[in-house]
Amino acid sequence: MNKVPMTVAGEHALRAELEQLKKIDRPRIIAAIAEAREHGDLKENAEYHAAREQQSFAEGRIKEIEHKLSNAQVIDITTMQNTGRVIFGATVDLINLDDDSTVTYRIVGEDEADVKQHRISVSSPIVRALVGKSEGDEVVVKAPSGDVCYEIARVQHL
Repeated sequence: MNKVPMTVAGEHALRAELEQLKKIDRPRIIAAIAEAREHGDLKENAEYHAAREQQSFAEGRIKEIEHKLSNAQVIDITTMQNTGRVIFGATVDLINLDDDSTVTYRIVGEDEADVKQHRISVSSPIVRALVGKSEGDEVVVKAPSGDVCYEIARVQHL
């Protein structure tokens, strides 16, 4: 099985969600199912069916998180020497060469990606174009709206 790259923060977030699901949500759902059973006929019991649906979702999510954590390759960028090259976990300042605008992105795992918080997935087109490049390099990113040219202004290990 392929390892799934993940930052330290990403691993902590998944472990916290797993703990929430196992210690809080699962017992609450089990109690709701037990209470709904007491109401009688299960065929027409909406509370029972809703609780079973919640249970199915929670158990599926627990299995998904456990699978991801068992295949996780946790990478702590702060322990690595900053060579100025773009690698997983790095924070990269980019200059759009078309309009001189700047943007900063942190390269993270799939589950951690959130464009609004400037965290982009390691599998995104922009990251695939950036990885392995160095400060000062120019890169062309194949975007749906057309090619975008960036200059790598700074690479940080935060």
